[in-house]
Amino acid sequence: MDDRHIKKKKQHKRDTWPVTAFFLTFGLALLFSFFSETTLLGVSMPVAVAVLFFIVLVGILADIIGVSVTVEDVTAYTAMASKKIRGARRSIALVQNAGRVSNICNDVVGDICGIVSGAMGAAIVGRLVAGAGETETLVCNILISALIAAFTVGGKALGKRFALDHSHRIVFTTAKILSVFDKF
Repeated sequence: MDDRHIKKKKQHKRDTWPVTAFFLTFGLALLFSFFSETTLLGVSMPVAVAVLFFIVLVGILADIIGVSVTVEDVTAYTAMASKKIRGARRSIALVQNAGRVSNICNDVVGDICGIVSGAMGAAIVGRLVAGAGETETLVCNILISALIAAFTVGGKALGKRFALDHSHRIVFTTAKILSVFDKF
């Protein structure tokens, strides 16, 4: 293959990424929304709150992975791959595709988790204030929204520092987990 063909192939991949990201986001949003909405049906308030915090945690973890891949270098993983260490090749792929991986983790998964957690917060407020007046409903809605935002933003701020300090371990652990699926 000549250089022009390789460049054209890479350009084609870049051109189709927004469409792929759209469908990936749509599918994941359906999955997350379905999971969260069906989980909320008929469960106790503590379980609903636990599911809400789980979704916020997924968004934070995805953000940590997205930041980690952007600051890593393939050099250490190349040496590990030459020694056939499980997860090293996947680490190289994650780092080489840092832009796309970061987009999926930070934007796709992170934004979906933010939207779904907001919708779940609204559903929880609806359950809490059933039969309450407008003022109580408004105050509860504002407080729950502010708490969700604070946990999400605060968690991501802590996570970014952690990601920068431990990026090698985060990328390698993520790669080892993902390499389990290579066998399927």
